Amino acid sequence: MMKRIKAACVCQTLHFMLKEDAEHDWAVKQVEQEVEQYKKTLERNHTQYKITEQTVQPDGSVIIKVIKQYNNSPVGNYLN
Repeated sequence: MMKRIKAACVCQTLHFMLKEDAEHDWAVKQVEQEVEQYKKTLERNHTQYKITEQTVQPDGSVIIKVIKQYNNSPVGNYLN
């Protein structure tokens, strides 16, 4: 018997949290930079992805819901 992955993606909810011991405005800027760095890393690694939701929380932290390619598997219709 043989099986092959036809399509595979991972759904994640990521919470980019503020550093607790840092000054608030600086911590918010760090979170913004961390979010951008995360996106750049996905692109640099040629990972196909789609951010379905990005929400700034009242404290300045950011929650991202993302569907992304699993390893190097084809993504099929997951990202449409």
